[in-house]
Amino acid sequence: MNEFTKGKPMLECPLRIEDVSPLPEDKVGLAVLGAPIKHSISPQLHHAALEELSARAPNFSNWQYHKIEVESKDLASALPYLARCGYRGLNLTIPHKVEVFSLLDTIDPEARNIGAVNTLKFDGSKWQGFNSDGYGLEHALLGKLQVPLVSANVVVLGAGGAARAAAAQALSRGCKSLWIGNRSALRLEELIGELRNSFNTSCVSTFEISQIPLALFKIEELVIINATSLGLEKNDPSPISLCDFPSSTKVYDMIYNPPETSLLRQAKLMGMAYENGLSMLVHQAVRSLSIWTEQEVSVQAMFNGARSAIPN
Repeated sequence: MNEFTKGKPMLECPLRIEDVSPLPEDKVGLAVLGAPIKHSISPQLHHAALEELSARAPNFSNWQYHKIEVESKDLASALPYLARCGYRGLNLTIPHKVEVFSLLDTIDPEARNIGAVNTLKFDGSKWQGFNSDGYGLEHALLGKLQVPLVSANVVVLGAGGAARAAAAQALSRGCKSLWIGNRSALRLEELIGELRNSFNTSCVSTFEISQIPLALFKIEELVIINATSLGLEKNDPSPISLCDFPSSTKVYDMIYNPPETSLLRQAKLMGMAYENGLSMLVHQAVRSLSIWTEQEVSVQAMFNGARSAIPN
């Protein structure tokens, strides 16, 4: 019997790094690292996909995925320790995506452009850094909303790491226009400076999130992407009002729990096409697992694992 029982991971509670023991030689370890990490549903996604993959390729039946609590101060020592323990693939979440840069010898160009690493692969001697967030967003937008980033008019709300990933992916794919809105003008300036290091930013405009440019209300083909944290809490307000946008506007919220934020409720009331961030989570996880296994990964299996982990 492998590490799965009817699609459910045997290990659901997070480990502390000091509790991690070397894996048996016939096992391959994968994990997500962060602090806090208790909320992560990554194990459910990956276990579901690994179960489907092991049915096609039995050599993957000994792969297992854990979540491990690792504080910032412990990341530098955790990476070589996990490699010695038999871990070959890692996902990184808050607060490790940027600080890991200085600990890696090899970083994929796409991760450098985004300015963050969320996927690590151990090649036998060192950890290699990748980023699957941009891929996840791009493929999520191609799903229900049917928005290709090529030649798209894109609005990104926020100026943190998630916003940078969204902006970088839009620019790398040749969007027609990119509008970035945020509450802090200083953070906006910093983000634009970072993007200029990797991209031609002539199509980029910025705005203070409480003062939406009138020009945006005249664009019929527009996708709005919420990359702020507004919506994570039940009573959070929407980051912007959608009242003056055309009904043809499409809205994507990176938040997936709760499944319907205030922003998405607005979009629903106005008859706009909308989607939450579960699809991005799934597609970025698919990309990570394909990097580690070098195999085609089932998107549907990942979705099934995700939906089983989120309360209705």
